[in-house]
Amino acid sequence: MDYSDKEARAVVLACYISGFIAPLLSTMMNLSLINIGEEFGTGSHDLAYINSAFLLASVIFMVPFARLADIIGKKKMFVIGLLIIVVGCFVACLAPNFWVVVLGRSIIGMGAASLATMSIALITDVTPKERRGTVMGYNTMFIYMGLSLGPAIGGTLNDLIGWRLLFLLTVPLAVISILLMVKGFRREIYADPEGLFDTRSSVIYGIAILLSMAGIMNLPQTWAIICTVIGLVLLALFVQTQIGNDECILNMGLFKNWQFSGSNLAAFMSYGSSYSISFFLALYLQSIGQLSATEAGFLMITQPVVQCIFSPIWGKVTDKMQNKIVLPTVGMAITAISIATYIFYDLNTSITMVLISMTIGGIGFSMFSAPNTTLIMSSVPREHSSEASAVLAVMRQTGMMLSMGIAMYFITTIMGSTDNLGPETYDLFLQVMSTSMTVCLIMCIIGTITSAFRGTPKKF
Repeated sequence: MDYSDKEARAVVLACYISGFIAPLLSTMMNLSLINIGEEFGTGSHDLAYINSAFLLASVIFMVPFARLADIIGKKKMFVIGLLIIVVGCFVACLAPNFWVVVLGRSIIGMGAASLATMSIALITDVTPKERRGTVMGYNTMFIYMGLSLGPAIGGTLNDLIGWRLLFLLTVPLAVISILLMVKGFRREIYADPEGLFDTRSSVIYGIAILLSMAGIMNLPQTWAIICTVIGLVLLALFVQTQIGNDECILNMGLFKNWQFSGSNLAAFMSYGSSYSISFFLALYLQSIGQLSATEAGFLMITQPVVQCIFSPIWGKVTDKMQNKIVLPTVGMAITAISIATYIFYDLNTSITMVLISMTIGGIGFSMFSAPNTTLIMSSVPREHSSEASAVLAVMRQTGMMLSMGIAMYFITTIMGSTDNLGPETYDLFLQVMSTSMTVCLIMCIIGTITSAFRGTPKKF
C-alpha cells in the first residue's frame, strides 16, 4: 500500500517523538537513583529494580502487543502505548513508597513495549526501502537525543525540584505524538485483521519472561535459580506452541533466515554488553567522583551526543553501501574498545578518561545501531514488519535486562549486604564494576563475530 508524503511525514514524526520519550524517561532517572534511595532508605541493589522493572515489563508485552497490533491496527496500538505511558508517569510521580515507583516504571515499560515495536514497524511500512537507512538513522538520532538530554535535564531538575516531577515532563510530548498520529494519518495498517489472539501462548510467554528475568536479576539466591530454570523451561514450551500454530503470536519461521536471526543475536549482544554502563557510571561519578547530579548529568551526555551526531550519518551511508554488514561489525568492535576502558577505572580515574571512554562508545554504538536495524527490517517481507520489529525490540530489551542482571549479580556476590554505596564500599564497588565490564566485553566480542558472519540479507 502506498502512502502520501503528508501521511508518511506525520507517521515518521510521531514515531520520532515517541522514540525520544522512553530513553528520556530512562536516563533522567539514573541520576535520581541516589535521591530516591535516600528518600525511601533503599540500597543500590534494590535501586536497580527501577530500571529493571521498566525493561522486564517491556519484554513481557512486546511480542503480544505486536500480534495484537496486526489484528486491531498498528496506529491504534501505538496510541494505546502512549496513553499507558502517561498513566505510568502519574503513578510514579505520586508514589508513596519505593515499590510504587517500581510499579509506575513497570507501567511505563508496558507502554514503551508498544512504542518500541510499533515505531519501527510503522516507519518500515510508510518508507520506501531505498530510504529506510536514512529514516532509521534519524529515528536513532531522536532516541539518542533522549539519552543525551536525559542526564542534563534530569540532573539539573532533580537538584532544583526533586525527582517526582521528572516523570511528568514527557506527558506533553506523548500528547503531541498522539495528535500527529490521529490527525495526520487517518488510515489504519492491518496485517491480519481477521486473525485471532492466542491468549494461552501470551500468558506462557509472559510468565516465562517474568520468572527467568526475575531469577537472573537475583542470582545466586536459591529461589532465583529455581525461577530461572522454570522460566527457561516455560520459554521452551512457548517456542513449541508457536511451531505450526496458525494463530501464533511469534512466527518462528523468521528465525530460519540466518541474516535475520544473526542480526538479532548481534543486537542482543550489543545491548547486553553496554546497557549497564550508564547505571555504573551514574553511581561512580556521584560517589567516587564526588559530582553533584547536575555535574554528572552534563558529563554523561557525552556518549549520547556523539551517538546523536553520527547516527544520521551512518544511516545515510548504509543506504549507499553494497556490503551493509561492515558498519555494524566495525561499530561493535569499537564499542568493545570502549567497554575495555571501564574495566580499569579506579579511585583516581580522571574526568578526561571518562570522556574518552564515552566518546569511543558513542562512535561505536551509533555505527552499529541504525545500520543493524535497517538490515533486520529489510530481511523480512513488509507484512512481517510488526513481528520483526517485536523480535528486535525483545532482543534489545532482554539484552538490557541481562546487562542489569549481570550488574546486580556481582553487586550481590561481591558487595554482599553492604549495598548502600559509601567510602567504606568504594573498593568493592570498583571490583563489581570491573568484573561486570569484563563479562560485558566478552559478550561484545561474541557479538562482533556474529555480526561479521551473518551474511547479506535479502531486501523486501
